[in-house]
Amino acid sequence: MTKTIMVVDDEPDVRLTIRKIFEKNKYKVIEAANGDECLEKLQKVKPDLILMDVMMPGTELMEVIPKIKDIKILYLSVVKEAEASKAGLLNQENIMGYFQKPFQVDLLIKKVNGILGG
Repeated sequence: MTKTIMVVDDEPDVRLTIRKIFEKNKYKVIEAANGDECLEKLQKVKPDLILMDVMMPGTELMEVIPKIKDIKILYLSVVKEAEASKAGLLNQENIMGYFQKPFQVDLLIKKVNGILGG
């Protein structure tokens, strides 16, 4: 069964790049431009994993993350992991970790496959 990933990032080129990477690796990919759009789309679809940027316009991530239950989240951001941790973004049990941008494609694929058992 094909696994679904939601990419939440305010940069269209980042969403497109990640979409192409994971579609090539046999994943279904859904895009959202910010946390608000993510929450809206989650009313209709439940992805297996959300790849989420930390810094985006719209509702603060600290308000968005607690509303996402039972879906694994992997942060993908230029913000340093220590800063995200200090802000309390890594405290929720469905947070699978943090991946620094810019990223190496093969390492990101390996991380996602590890999370999703692929």
